[in-house]
Amino acid sequence: MHREFCTLFDSNYLFKALAMYRSLERTRPSFHLTAFCFDELAEEMLAKLGLEQMSVVSLRDLEAFDAELLSTKSDRTPTEYCWTATPALPLYMFDSRPELDEITYLDADLLFFSDPEPLFQEMGDASILITPHRFAPEHAQHAINGIYNVQFLAFRRDARGLECLRWWHDRCIEWCYYRLEDGKLGDQKYLDDWPERFEGVHVLEHKGGGLGPWNITQYEVVNRAGRVMVDDDPLVFYHYHRVKLLDNGGYDWHPPGYPISRSDHKLVYVPYLAALKAAVREVRTIDPDFSAGFTPGPDARERLKAVRQSITARARRRLSLR
Repeated sequence: MHREFCTLFDSNYLFKALAMYRSLERTRPSFHLTAFCFDELAEEMLAKLGLEQMSVVSLRDLEAFDAELLSTKSDRTPTEYCWTATPALPLYMFDSRPELDEITYLDADLLFFSDPEPLFQEMGDASILITPHRFAPEHAQHAINGIYNVQFLAFRRDARGLECLRWWHDRCIEWCYYRLEDGKLGDQKYLDDWPERFEGVHVLEHKGGGLGPWNITQYEVVNRAGRVMVDDDPLVFYHYHRVKLLDNGGYDWHPPGYPISRSDHKLVYVPYLAALKAAVREVRTIDPDFSAGFTPGPDARERLKAVRQSITARARRRLSLR
């Protein structure tokens, strides 16, 4: 069955978005990804890449479609503006593609290890699919940032799906900032009460959908006959929170505050770093000087902070296992 996806990013996330796209190519028989480009450089590079199963929408076109979104631009940081825009993407897709019955939003820093079709099968006749963080006990304090993660959100074009999507859009227009305030945080904490607020919401149960550094420690992640398994579920996608490409050619892959075992690094992170390396190589065959998205390595203060966060997380884990 054909599936439609959309995502947003600027040139700093181009390598990650390309890695995600190629992973969908490897795992999904029939799909299309619409990329909403938040700067002209990303738009230009995607035009040169000419990816067969991707189309591009410029920020200009999105803002022309959604004047309310544009009205918030001067009041939001670039990150906050991206969050504010997220609900506008599915609305744009439904408006511009009247044949679409369903659209799934993806964060650009995911990598697919297997076909996401089982997630849609689990969704069944629901109108909205949301993915919980499923925080491991040692990371339970992060639940203050939201019960659910915006990373993979499916909406159907029916009364229930559109009601939820329009409500989310309007709330993000009203308030979408990078701070915790009155039970709100960015675009994400608005999802907290969706199962109670709206009809037709399905909370994903498949352990292989939404694996990330905040929950991986509570599962057995193993290679079985060439497939990465999360307990008894195949890994569908992993969310690579805070992975950085360094300007010295290396990677700062370790998510701060989330210890990752050697085994999980080998099974989950090594494939992603290889995918990023391939994406860099692909882009630089077209533009050898393309350098957006590279950052300097962490300084001594940042490294010390990361060590302290790791020690704290490991201590919490030991306590949770008692």
